[in-house]
Amino acid sequence: MELKKTPLFEEYEKHGARVINFGGWALPVQFTSILKEHEAVRSGAGMFDVSHMGEVLVKGKGAESCLNSLLTNDLSSLSKGRALYTAMCYEDGGTVDDLLVYKKAEDEWMLVVNAANIDKDMEWIKQHLASGVTAANLSEETALLAVQGPKAEEVLQELTKENLSAIRPFHFKDHVSIGGVNNVLLSRTGYTGEDGFELYVDAANAAVLWRRLAGENVTLCGLGARDTLRLEARLPLYGQELTEEISPLEAGIGFAVKTGKKSAFPGQEALQKQKETGLARKIAGIHMMDRGIPRTGCRVVSESGEPVGFVTSGTYSPTLKKSIGLALVQAEFSGVGTTFFVEIRRKKVKAVVVDLPFYKRGAN
Repeated sequence: MELKKTPLFEEYEKHGARVINFGGWALPVQFTSILKEHEAVRSGAGMFDVSHMGEVLVKGKGAESCLNSLLTNDLSSLSKGRALYTAMCYEDGGTVDDLLVYKKAEDEWMLVVNAANIDKDMEWIKQHLASGVTAANLSEETALLAVQGPKAEEVLQELTKENLSAIRPFHFKDHVSIGGVNNVLLSRTGYTGEDGFELYVDAANAAVLWRRLAGENVTLCGLGARDTLRLEARLPLYGQELTEEISPLEAGIGFAVKTGKKSAFPGQEALQKQKETGLARKIAGIHMMDRGIPRTGCRVVSESGEPVGFVTSGTYSPTLKKSIGLALVQAEFSGVGTTFFVEIRRKKVKAVVVDLPFYKRGAN
Protein backbone atom coordinates (compact mmCIF):
# COMPACT_ATOMS: atom_id res chain seq x y z
CA MET A 1 0.00 0.00 0.00
CA GLU A 2 1.33 3.41 -0.96
CA LEU A 3 1.86 5.72 1.99
CA LYS A 4 -0.06 8.98 2.22
CA LYS A 5 2.05 12.14 1.94
CA THR A 6 1.50 15.62 3.30
CA PRO A 7 2.01 18.70 1.08
CA LEU A 8 5.44 19.08 2.69
CA PHE A 9 6.86 15.68 1.78
CA GLU A 10 9.33 17.11 -0.74
CA GLU A 11 10.63 19.49 1.94
CA TYR A 12 11.61 16.50 4.08
CA GLU A 13 13.84 15.20 1.33
CA LYS A 14 15.52 18.58 0.85
CA HIS A 15 16.51 18.60 4.52
CA GLY A 16 17.59 14.95 4.68
CA ALA A 17 14.87 13.77 7.03
CA ARG A 18 14.55 10.11 7.98
CA VAL A 19 11.03 9.19 6.90
CA ILE A 20 8.99 6.34 8.40
CA ASN A 21 5.57 4.77 8.05
CA PHE A 22 3.40 6.38 10.72
CA GLY A 23 -0.11 4.99 10.60
CA GLY A 24 -0.06 4.84 6.82
CA TRP A 25 1.64 8.23 6.40
CA ALA A 26 5.19 8.92 5.20
CA LEU A 27 6.38 11.27 7.95
CA PRO A 28 9.78 12.39 9.30
CA VAL A 29 10.88 10.76 12.53
CA GLN A 30 13.86 13.17 12.69
CA PHE A 31 15.78 15.71 10.64
CA THR A 32 19.03 15.74 12.65
CA SER A 33 18.64 13.93 15.97
CA ILE A 34 15.71 13.46 18.33
CA LEU A 35 17.79 14.84 21.21
CA LYS A 36 18.77 18.01 19.35
CA GLU A 37 15.23 18.62 18.16
CA HIS A 38 13.78 17.98 21.62
CA GLU A 39 16.20 20.41 23.26
CA ALA A 40 15.52 23.04 20.58
CA VAL A 41 11.83 23.07 21.50
CA ARG A 42 12.55 23.21 25.23
CA SER A 43 15.01 26.14 24.85
CA GLY A 44 14.26 27.87 21.53
CA ALA A 45 11.85 27.15 18.69
CA GLY A 46 11.11 24.06 16.65
CA MET A 47 8.74 23.43 13.76
CA PHE A 48 6.73 20.30 13.04
CA ASP A 49 4.67 19.25 10.05
CA VAL A 50 1.46 17.83 11.49
CA SER A 51 -0.57 18.08 8.29
CA HIS A 52 -1.63 14.46 8.69
CA MET A 53 -4.10 15.58 11.36
CA GLY A 54 -7.74 15.85 10.30
CA GLU A 55 -9.90 18.96 10.12
CA VAL A 56 -13.69 18.80 10.09
CA LEU A 57 -15.90 21.87 9.58
CA VAL A 58 -19.28 21.65 11.31
CA LYS A 59 -21.79 24.31 10.23
CA GLY A 60 -25.46 25.18 10.48
CA LYS A 61 -28.06 26.53 12.84
CA GLY A 62 -27.83 24.55 16.04
CA ALA A 63 -24.24 23.40 15.45
CA GLU A 64 -23.23 24.25 19.01
CA SER A 65 -26.10 22.29 20.53
CA CYS A 66 -25.36 19.39 18.20
CA LEU A 67 -21.68 19.29 19.16
CA ASN A 68 -22.48 19.67 22.85
CA SER A 69 -24.54 16.51 22.55
CA LEU A 70 -21.58 14.67 21.02
CA LEU A 71 -18.48 15.92 22.89
CA THR A 72 -17.56 15.31 26.52
CA ASN A 73 -16.53 18.89 27.35
CA ASP A 74 -18.98 21.81 27.67
CA LEU A 75 -19.01 24.21 24.73
CA SER A 76 -21.76 26.47 26.07
CA SER A 77 -19.39 29.04 27.59
CA LEU A 78 -16.96 29.07 24.65
CA SER A 79 -16.77 32.42 22.84
CA LYS A 80 -15.77 33.04 19.23
CA GLY A 81 -11.99 32.79 18.79
CA ARG A 82 -11.46 30.19 21.49
CA ALA A 83 -10.44 26.53 21.35
CA LEU A 84 -11.22 23.68 23.74
CA TYR A 85 -9.77 20.22 24.33
CA THR A 86 -12.39 17.48 24.47
CA ALA A 87 -13.17 13.87 23.60
CA MET A 88 -15.83 11.76 21.91
CA CYS A 89 -16.96 8.56 23.58
CA TYR A 90 -18.89 5.40 22.88
CA GLU A 91 -21.88 4.56 25.06
CA ASP A 92 -19.72 2.31 27.26
CA GLY A 93 -17.31 5.19 28.00
CA GLY A 94 -14.55 4.01 25.66
CA THR A 95 -12.89 6.75 23.63
CA VAL A 96 -13.70 7.41 19.98
CA ASP A 97 -11.05 10.14 19.83
CA ASP A 98 -9.60 13.15 21.64
CA LEU A 99 -9.64 16.41 19.73
CA LEU A 100 -9.57 20.19 19.69
CA VAL A 101 -12.69 22.18 18.83
CA TYR A 102 -12.48 25.76 17.52
CA LYS A 103 -15.40 28.21 17.61
CA LYS A 104 -15.09 30.18 14.37
CA ALA A 105 -18.60 31.68 14.55
CA GLU A 106 -21.90 30.98 16.32
CA ASP A 107 -22.83 28.34 13.77
CA GLU A 108 -19.36 27.38 12.49
CA TRP A 109 -16.93 25.11 14.31
CA MET A 110 -13.72 23.32 13.35
CA LEU A 111 -12.79 19.98 14.89
CA VAL A 112 -9.18 18.77 14.73
CA VAL A 113 -8.97 15.00 15.02
CA ASN A 114 -6.21 12.40 15.01
CA ALA A 115 -4.95 11.26 11.62
CA ALA A 116 -5.64 7.55 12.04
CA ASN A 117 -9.21 8.32 13.14
CA ILE A 118 -10.36 10.69 10.38
CA ASP A 119 -12.66 8.25 8.56
CA LYS A 120 -13.97 6.71 11.78
CA ASP A 121 -14.59 10.13 13.32
CA MET A 122 -16.36 11.45 10.23
CA GLU A 123 -18.73 8.49 10.31
CA TRP A 124 -19.36 8.93 14.04
CA ILE A 125 -19.96 12.68 13.70
CA LYS A 126 -22.37 12.25 10.78
CA GLN A 127 -24.34 9.66 12.76
CA HIS A 128 -24.96 12.31 15.42
CA LEU A 129 -25.68 15.39 13.28
CA ALA A 130 -28.92 17.25 13.89
CA SER A 131 -31.16 18.42 11.06
CA GLY A 132 -29.69 21.44 9.28
CA VAL A 133 -26.13 20.81 10.56
CA THR A 134 -23.43 19.64 8.14
CA ALA A 135 -19.92 18.20 8.57
CA ALA A 136 -17.27 18.58 5.86
CA ASN A 137 -13.89 16.84 5.85
CA LEU A 138 -11.31 19.53 5.03
CA SER A 139 -8.27 17.39 5.85
CA GLU A 140 -6.86 17.02 2.35
CA GLU A 141 -7.05 20.73 1.59
CA THR A 142 -5.63 21.84 4.95
CA ALA A 143 -2.00 21.74 6.10
CA LEU A 144 -0.92 22.22 9.71
CA LEU A 145 2.43 23.54 10.94
CA ALA A 146 3.32 23.72 14.63
CA VAL A 147 5.94 26.21 15.84
CA GLN A 148 6.74 25.38 19.45
CA GLY A 149 9.08 26.59 22.17
CA PRO A 150 9.82 29.64 24.35
CA LYS A 151 10.96 31.62 21.29
CA ALA A 152 8.02 30.64 19.07
CA GLU A 153 6.25 33.99 19.47
CA GLU A 154 9.43 35.94 18.75
CA VAL A 155 10.12 33.94 15.58
CA LEU A 156 6.58 34.25 14.23
CA GLN A 157 6.19 37.92 15.17
CA GLU A 158 8.91 38.82 12.68
CA LEU A 159 6.68 37.51 9.87
CA THR A 160 3.32 39.05 10.76
CA LYS A 161 1.71 42.35 11.76
CA GLU A 162 -0.71 40.52 14.03
CA ASN A 163 0.01 41.19 17.72
CA LEU A 164 0.80 37.65 18.83
CA SER A 165 1.19 38.53 22.51
CA ALA A 166 -2.53 39.36 22.51
CA ILE A 167 -3.42 35.77 21.57
CA ARG A 168 -3.74 33.85 24.81
CA PRO A 169 -3.42 30.07 25.20
CA PHE A 170 -6.33 28.21 23.62
CA HIS A 171 -7.33 31.33 21.67
CA PHE A 172 -6.92 31.84 17.94
CA LYS A 173 -7.15 34.41 15.16
CA ASP A 174 -8.47 33.58 11.72
CA HIS A 175 -7.47 35.09 8.35
CA VAL A 176 -4.00 36.09 9.56
CA SER A 177 -1.19 36.93 7.11
CA ILE A 178 2.18 35.34 7.97
CA GLY A 179 5.25 35.52 5.79
CA GLY A 180 3.15 36.74 2.90
CA VAL A 181 0.75 33.79 3.16
CA ASN A 182 -2.84 34.87 3.77
CA ASN A 183 -5.83 33.26 5.46
CA VAL A 184 -3.85 31.41 8.13
CA LEU A 185 -5.73 30.30 11.23
CA LEU A 186 -3.24 30.94 14.02
CA SER A 187 -3.87 29.11 17.28
CA ARG A 188 -1.93 29.34 20.54
CA THR A 189 -1.99 25.62 21.13
CA GLY A 190 0.44 22.71 20.88
CA TYR A 191 1.43 19.22 21.89
CA THR A 192 4.83 19.73 23.50
CA GLY A 193 4.30 21.25 26.95
CA GLU A 194 5.82 24.52 25.71
CA ASP A 195 4.35 27.80 24.53
CA GLY A 196 3.72 27.79 20.82
CA PHE A 197 1.39 28.17 17.89
CA GLU A 198 -0.33 25.93 15.37
CA LEU A 199 -0.86 27.32 11.88
CA TYR A 200 -3.68 26.00 9.70
CA VAL A 201 -3.07 26.93 6.09
CA ASP A 202 -4.34 26.01 2.65
CA ALA A 203 -2.40 22.93 1.50
CA ALA A 204 -1.33 24.74 -1.67
CA ASN A 205 0.49 27.39 0.41
CA ALA A 206 2.04 25.06 2.99
CA ALA A 207 5.48 24.73 1.36
CA VAL A 208 5.82 28.52 0.96
CA LEU A 209 5.06 29.08 4.63
CA TRP A 210 7.36 26.21 5.69
CA ARG A 211 10.30 27.67 3.76
CA ARG A 212 9.79 31.14 5.22
CA LEU A 213 9.73 29.77 8.74
CA ALA A 214 12.59 27.29 8.33
CA GLY A 215 15.71 29.25 9.22
CA GLU A 216 18.59 29.43 11.64
CA ASN A 217 16.24 30.37 14.50
CA VAL A 218 13.83 27.49 13.90
CA THR A 219 14.86 23.83 14.19
CA LEU A 220 13.01 21.37 11.97
CA CYS A 221 11.57 18.60 14.12
CA GLY A 222 10.14 15.14 13.51
CA LEU A 223 7.84 12.67 15.20
CA GLY A 224 10.55 11.37 17.52
CA ALA A 225 10.92 14.66 19.37
CA ARG A 226 7.18 15.25 19.24
CA ASP A 227 6.69 12.03 21.17
CA THR A 228 9.36 12.64 23.82
CA LEU A 229 8.09 16.20 24.32
CA ARG A 230 4.42 15.23 24.68
CA LEU A 231 5.26 12.33 26.98
CA GLU A 232 7.33 14.53 29.33
CA ALA A 233 4.33 16.89 29.46
CA ARG A 234 1.99 13.91 30.10
CA LEU A 235 -0.12 14.59 27.01
CA PRO A 236 -2.05 11.47 25.95
CA LEU A 237 -1.70 9.81 22.55
CA TYR A 238 -4.72 8.15 21.00
CA GLY A 239 -4.10 4.46 20.49
CA GLN A 240 -1.96 4.33 23.62
CA GLU A 241 -3.31 6.28 26.62
CA LEU A 242 -6.74 6.58 24.98
CA THR A 243 -8.46 3.76 23.09
CA GLU A 244 -11.89 2.23 22.55
CA GLU A 245 -11.21 0.28 25.75
CA ILE A 246 -9.75 3.16 27.81
CA SER A 247 -12.07 5.95 28.95
CA PRO A 248 -11.02 9.61 29.27
CA LEU A 249 -11.33 9.29 33.05
CA GLU A 250 -9.01 6.29 33.19
CA ALA A 251 -6.58 8.17 30.92
CA GLY A 252 -6.48 11.11 33.33
CA ILE A 253 -8.25 13.74 31.21
CA GLY A 254 -11.27 14.04 33.47
CA PHE A 255 -10.98 17.84 33.21
CA ALA A 256 -12.34 17.47 29.64
CA VAL A 257 -15.34 15.42 30.75
CA LYS A 258 -18.37 17.35 32.04
CA THR A 259 -20.89 14.68 33.00
CA GLY A 260 -23.04 17.29 34.75
CA LYS A 261 -23.67 19.48 31.70
CA LYS A 262 -27.22 19.86 30.38
CA SER A 263 -26.55 18.24 27.01
CA ALA A 264 -26.40 14.46 27.25
CA PHE A 265 -23.63 12.88 25.17
CA PRO A 266 -22.69 9.29 24.25
CA GLY A 267 -20.97 7.66 27.21
CA GLN A 268 -22.23 10.17 29.76
CA GLU A 269 -23.97 7.58 31.96
CA ALA A 270 -21.03 5.19 31.86
CA LEU A 271 -18.55 7.94 32.74
CA GLN A 272 -20.79 9.25 35.53
CA LYS A 273 -20.91 5.72 36.97
CA GLN A 274 -17.09 5.52 36.81
CA LYS A 275 -16.92 8.76 38.80
CA GLU A 276 -19.40 7.57 41.39
CA THR A 277 -18.04 4.06 41.94
CA GLY A 278 -14.38 4.97 41.52
CA LEU A 279 -11.98 3.91 38.79
CA ALA A 280 -10.74 0.32 38.77
CA ARG A 281 -7.63 1.37 36.85
CA LYS A 282 -5.73 4.59 36.21
CA ILE A 283 -2.86 5.96 34.16
CA ALA A 284 0.20 6.39 36.40
CA GLY A 285 3.51 8.08 35.67
CA ILE A 286 6.62 6.05 36.38
CA HIS A 287 10.37 6.58 36.75
CA MET A 288 12.53 3.52 36.19
CA MET A 289 14.68 2.86 39.26
CA ASP A 290 16.99 0.50 37.37
CA ARG A 291 18.32 0.48 33.80
CA GLY A 292 15.74 -0.10 31.08
CA ILE A 293 13.29 1.84 28.95
CA PRO A 294 9.61 0.92 29.32
CA ARG A 295 7.95 0.43 25.94
CA THR A 296 4.32 0.36 24.90
CA GLY A 297 2.75 -2.97 25.83
CA CYS A 298 5.30 -4.02 28.47
CA ARG A 299 3.58 -5.87 31.32
CA VAL A 300 3.51 -4.33 34.79
CA VAL A 301 3.64 -6.78 37.70
CA SER A 302 3.47 -6.33 41.46
CA GLU A 303 6.38 -7.13 43.73
CA SER A 304 4.73 -10.52 44.33
CA GLY A 305 4.64 -11.14 40.56
CA GLU A 306 0.92 -10.57 39.91
CA PRO A 307 -0.01 -8.73 36.64
CA VAL A 308 -1.39 -5.28 37.52
CA GLY A 309 -1.33 -3.41 34.20
CA PHE A 310 0.72 -2.46 31.17
CA VAL A 311 2.83 0.39 29.82
CA THR A 312 1.00 2.69 27.39
CA SER A 313 4.01 4.90 26.52
CA GLY A 314 7.66 5.04 27.53
CA THR A 315 10.92 6.71 26.56
CA TYR A 316 14.23 8.06 27.77
CA SER A 317 13.52 11.64 28.87
CA PRO A 318 16.09 14.08 27.41
CA THR A 319 15.04 16.73 29.94
CA LEU A 320 15.04 14.58 33.08
CA LYS A 321 17.91 12.32 31.95
CA LYS A 322 16.06 9.20 33.03
CA SER A 323 13.65 6.59 31.67
CA ILE A 324 9.99 7.46 32.13
CA GLY A 325 6.67 5.97 31.17
CA LEU A 326 2.90 5.99 31.51
CA ALA A 327 1.20 2.79 32.61
CA LEU A 328 -2.45 1.80 32.96
CA VAL A 329 -2.52 -0.01 36.29
CA GLN A 330 -5.00 -1.22 38.87
CA ALA A 331 -6.07 1.81 40.91
CA GLU A 332 -4.48 0.57 44.13
CA PHE A 333 -1.08 0.64 42.40
CA SER A 334 -1.43 4.19 41.04
CA GLY A 335 -0.47 6.15 44.16
CA VAL A 336 2.70 8.25 44.15
CA GLY A 337 5.55 6.29 45.74
CA THR A 338 4.15 2.87 44.85
CA THR A 339 6.74 0.50 43.42
CA PHE A 340 6.32 -2.42 41.02
CA PHE A 341 8.16 -4.06 38.14
CA VAL A 342 8.02 -3.54 34.38
CA GLU A 343 8.90 -6.55 32.27
CA ILE A 344 11.47 -5.32 29.74
CA ARG A 345 13.09 -7.90 27.45
CA ARG A 346 12.17 -10.72 29.82
CA LYS A 347 13.69 -8.92 32.79
CA LYS A 348 11.80 -7.34 35.67
CA VAL A 349 12.92 -3.74 36.09
CA LYS A 350 11.81 -1.81 39.17
CA ALA A 351 9.74 1.36 38.73
CA VAL A 352 8.20 3.93 41.07
CA VAL A 353 5.03 5.98 40.59
CA VAL A 354 5.70 9.74 40.49
CA ASP A 355 3.73 12.97 40.25
CA LEU A 356 2.59 14.06 36.81
CA PRO A 357 3.39 15.78 34.56
CA PHE A 358 7.04 14.75 34.39
CA TYR A 359 7.85 18.19 32.95
CA LYS A 360 6.03 21.48 33.47
CA ARG A 361 7.16 24.69 31.83
CA GLY A 362 8.72 27.03 34.38
CA ALA A 363 8.84 24.35 37.08
CA ASN A 364 11.71 22.13 35.87
